[in-house]
Order: sequence, then C-alpha cells, then structure tokens
Amino acid sequence: MKKVLFLCMCVIALASCSSLDQKSQVGIKGNWTISQVSYPGSDYIKVTSFDVADSQCFVGSSWKFVSNNNTGEMSLAKAGCPSFTSPIVWSVTKEGAFTLKITEGEKAKRVSQGYYLQVRNQTESSFQLVDKVNVGGKTVDVVYQFNRM
Repeated sequence: MKKVLFLCMCVIALASCSSLDQKSQVGIKGNWTISQVSYPGSDYIKVTSFDVADSQCFVGSSWKFVSNNNTGEMSLAKAGCPSFTSPIVWSVTKEGAFTLKITEGEKAKRVSQGYYLQVRNQTESSFQLVDKVNVGGKTVDVVYQFNRM
C-alpha cells in the first residue's frame, strides 16, 4: 500500500512539474535587482505594487530566486519608502506566466493571494516581469526590469 501511495504521489508531482518552464526558471535563478519600473502615465499616476508600496519604491530592490524549490526573498530598502523584506514562492509556466506569492513568514499553502505576471525578454543578465493593473478603468502594463547582480 505504501508503494502505491508513493507512486501516486510521484505521478502527481511529475504532472504538476510538467506545466512549468524549467529552462526559464533555471535562467531566473540567482540574485537580481529591479533597475526600472515603467508604465504609461507613470509621471502622473501612482501604482501600489504587490500590495506593499509605491511601484517606484521597488527600483533598487533585491530579489533572490532559488529554482530547485521555487522559493526566494525580496527586499525593499529605498530611502523615503517603507523597508520591507519577505520570503517568496514563485514559478514560471510554459506559457510564460510568472506566479508570485509574498509569504511574509507564513507557509505558502496558507497564503491564498498571489500575483500573476508575464515573463518577457529573458536573457542571461536581464528579464522583465509585466503586471496588468487597472488604472482609471484601463488595463495598463507595469514593467519591472530585472538585472542580474
């Protein structure tokens, strides 16, 4: 019975992993910083990113992505912005969807809210995450430019 249960768990784990883009995930592994956050009207409109702080507070933030267990950490320390550090759980699907949970010390399975972004322009030294947000009734792309540290 234990072998059957173990086999079923392995099949489920493999099936869930097959929807992930391992190449993109391994490419994102490491330490990154956000060098720019841009979106149309950014001179006039403020966007709160990830329910944490103003999007411009993320410029200079540090991100660590661990690809073998899809965990990591993000940290904000920009002057004039709230100081914030949290563990994260993330993944990239074969369709290029980036899922992100900011766990703030909770177990990821207890965190019911997350964020869905798109991975774009991924290279060895940079990539972009694009979030779609509603600004004044219009959907706007917020682009986070990541550069390897």
